[in-house]
Amino acid sequence: MNRTVDIIKKQRKATEAAKEKLKEFNRMKKAITNALREGPATIPQIAGKINEPTDKVLYYLMTMYKFGMVEVDSIDDMDEYYLYRLKKQENKQ
Repeated sequence: MNRTVDIIKKQRKATEAAKEKLKEFNRMKKAITNALREGPATIPQIAGKINEPTDKVLYYLMTMYKFGMVEVDSIDDMDEYYLYRLKKQENKQ
């Protein structure tokens, strides 16, 4: 039985630009995730760990926040930056 989604996927192909953007998102998601495995960090700290500009890290981190992959941990000692951490996964049974 053909599902509508499968039929549409066969008819419509993703553009090369869309594929490249997805690759970049996945690369940045992996880098940010690896940086946050060490513990909560601010955007400048994450940017330093993964050697990327802070504005680029901010963009991808906020996307990850929007989709529930990361969460706000606390604010730093000087009340300048939020610390972010990986969102704890709930046990699904």
